[in-house]
Amino acid sequence: MLKTFFPVLSLMARILLAFSVTFLVPGIWAWFEDHRDLQWIWLAGFGLTAVSGLLLAAITQRHRRELLAKDGFLLVNLVWLVLPAYSALPLMFLVPEITWFKAYFEAMSALTATGATALSGLDHLPVSVNIWRCFLQLIGGLGIMLLVVAVLPLLGLGGVQLYKAETPGPMKDTKFTPRIAETARGLWGVYFLFSGACWLAYRWAGMSWADAFMHMCTTMGLGGFSSHDASFAHFNSPLIEMVAIVFMTLAGISFVRYFVVLRSLSLKPVTGDHEIRTYFAVLVLSTLMLTALLLAHGVYTDVPQALRASAFHVVSLATTTGYAATDYAQWPVFAPVMLMFLGCFVSCAGSTGGGIKMVRMILLIKQARRELVRIIHPRVVNPVTLGGGVLPMSVMTAVLGFMLIYGAATMGLSLLLLLSGMDIVTAFSAVIATVNNIGPGLGEVGPSGNFGGLSPFQLVVLTFAMLLGRLELLSVLVLFSAHFWRK
Repeated sequence: MLKTFFPVLSLMARILLAFSVTFLVPGIWAWFEDHRDLQWIWLAGFGLTAVSGLLLAAITQRHRRELLAKDGFLLVNLVWLVLPAYSALPLMFLVPEITWFKAYFEAMSALTATGATALSGLDHLPVSVNIWRCFLQLIGGLGIMLLVVAVLPLLGLGGVQLYKAETPGPMKDTKFTPRIAETARGLWGVYFLFSGACWLAYRWAGMSWADAFMHMCTTMGLGGFSSHDASFAHFNSPLIEMVAIVFMTLAGISFVRYFVVLRSLSLKPVTGDHEIRTYFAVLVLSTLMLTALLLAHGVYTDVPQALRASAFHVVSLATTTGYAATDYAQWPVFAPVMLMFLGCFVSCAGSTGGGIKMVRMILLIKQARRELVRIIHPRVVNPVTLGGGVLPMSVMTAVLGFMLIYGAATMGLSLLLLLSGMDIVTAFSAVIATVNNIGPGLGEVGPSGNFGGLSPFQLVVLTFAMLLGRLELLSVLVLFSAHFWRK
């Protein structure tokens, strides 16, 4: 039975080898910014991960073959469970009084680009630790497995199954180049092009090189980790917030669209996309609504200040980044609830954001409108369309099935937290924040707090919620199906 998993473990070995190189990034920063003694911890992390990969490769070297569909799902889940364990090890040595549950939670939050932190005193941590937390979000933002898809052909193995299991959104079967690996490499190229521009923009706006690098990582990954406990309130800079707004908005759009724009040298793939137009409309309308609310309740008396606060937090929460420039939980109760609600669906499919994705919300609204028309006119032909084309029923069935499981998972995980003794506001918002990869919730885990005060059981529940959200539920829950394990 174990030998049937050897092909998956063989690829896992190569992923560990590739991932081991990432430990050198904080190691380099430790050499220049921290005490040089700390670099040995990062070198040890590199060595341990690389040796693990080499040993696993030696054990499974005779069992390489093309992946089956089952193998793809199994490998994706294995990667997202194992890599956080290796990522958590440096935190155990470098963060004072941290437990394994908090370290694993922090690593999972980083790699899933959730941004829910269990740490405090970030300003006093070694620079390399904050670099590591943030750099993991850059890696996890677009998806580690997408990088693997680009590398697999070089190993003589295909990656279609992995691409389908990892790619966010309902349109997984769409290919944008003749070879899936070319698509993956193209997406990463666009991703790093935007990342470089974001880094320079933050530096230009007044951040140090280290802060600019860290916030570039968490902006493009839409993860929201910061090197400061106060997040963006630490800088209190309209210019820095404007840079964040621009690049968070860009990162909330499908990177596939940018790839197509560069290939076609035309903006039509972006300007003509119904999902992107709806995305911008929701952001603008929500910003105006929140601005009016804050002015009406006297939170701000100056229109530019209200607009600045509204725009920053609407974009931050809607794109599931989770930065905060003030404690928005203290605003009129409608405001933080609306911000959490936006984080559930606004990001576009193919972006680095979490949530159910804007395209699914559009399809659900179209399906609801179709049913209303059908009630009035039972014989009318009124198919669901998107982008001028009729969607097959299989897509709508998948969307409806996803939403059913999404609702059931959210309620089930919330009930588990309530069973553990957590209050209802914290429990429900914590699940919404982690399943949708938003980051901060409300109550105890609001923007002025963190997840560090939760019990080990509660951290385990929310760690699982982050994994569910990052892999869009079905890729994880399929492993719990008896049909999956039958030959």
